[in-house]
Amino acid sequence: MTAKLSKISLPLKLTFLIFSMVLNCMGLIILQLADTNITYGELGFLESFKDLPIAFISLFAVGFINKTGSKKALIAALAIVGFCSCLLPFIEEFWFYKVWFAIIGACFAIGKICVFGIIRNNISDEKSLAKTMNSVEASFMIGIFVVNTGFGWLISSQYSEFWRFGFLLIAVLSAITIFLLSKIEITESKPSESKNIFAELSRFTTPVVALFLAVIFFIVFVEQGFNSWLPSFYKNHLKVNSFFALQATSFLSLFSYAGRTVTANIIRRFSLSKYYVACISLIIALLLAILGIQYFDSEDSKMLLFLFPVIGLFLSPLYPVVNSKMITLVDKEKINLFTSLIVIFSSLGSSVSSIIMAVLFGKQLLNFYPLYILCSVILLFVISLMYFNVSKRKYRK
Repeated sequence: MTAKLSKISLPLKLTFLIFSMVLNCMGLIILQLADTNITYGELGFLESFKDLPIAFISLFAVGFINKTGSKKALIAALAIVGFCSCLLPFIEEFWFYKVWFAIIGACFAIGKICVFGIIRNNISDEKSLAKTMNSVEASFMIGIFVVNTGFGWLISSQYSEFWRFGFLLIAVLSAITIFLLSKIEITESKPSESKNIFAELSRFTTPVVALFLAVIFFIVFVEQGFNSWLPSFYKNHLKVNSFFALQATSFLSLFSYAGRTVTANIIRRFSLSKYYVACISLIIALLLAILGIQYFDSEDSKMLLFLFPVIGLFLSPLYPVVNSKMITLVDKEKINLFTSLIVIFSSLGSSVSSIIMAVLFGKQLLNFYPLYILCSVILLFVISLMYFNVSKRKYRK
């Protein structure tokens, strides 16, 4: 029996909120550790310790989730996140950040597959699914806001040396979410028989899936350039302090939250592909305006502090909109495996973007930050048009 989404939406939103907080504290950690003897190159590769386990674990997590069920697997992942968050304040060595992010990344791979599977198994209509995904993923943006604002206030206070203890609140939130999950009933797909996972993946080797995964890669590629590195751009190029850098970036997450919330409420009125193209066109327009200010007015104009966050209003709907359009076409029995591919290409996009950004920052090429983002968005726009054209021809047949 299909569970009512109103009963499961809160724990799913809290799940994404928790994972958002632990994944997007990277901007905070970069700011804090960059003031020590740790280089931007090392910090750039720190992101890989989070993203590569996400990619590696995703495929193998499918078998575990199919055996235990999405609910039990999700509870296990949240329990590990809560335990690791309790450890972080007491271990200050740089190597532990690598281990910590690797564990968090693996748990996120399991968590995201579970959340997508629960949504897919409890709702089938394309636009209803898009509405639900935008609503749940909007909480991901709140996590970014909470991290930047909460830790921003902490590191600017007289208790700044205790900033790591803020992670104890994440552990408490994990416990609350586990309790809520344990009280709900959800519809789950029937466990599939054990088969060769690579043979199963071969069914997804089609041009439309390949283009879809390329779109996912570049959406996260662009998002990562904002979420983890925008605070450092504000601090190093626009010459604002760490506190204001984090607070200004918080507005990006607020606009992103607004973008996904508005999308969830109006998406039924529009074609998903046309809505997507409209959003990405507005992103390009804003980036062109930023470049115009930077090159014709002042390269460190404080106007950039206010224009960059507005991009989140149009960037944030891209990921859930394109995901929901594709996921509704996948059989419920295959949704966990397909979601693992989404997670893999998302993590690769994040990792590659962070490594490139580390080079950009390490070589003091901050003048090219907006241009780099614009080129990435234009490439995403071209690939997205190819994907929509191919998918339209395929499913019109």
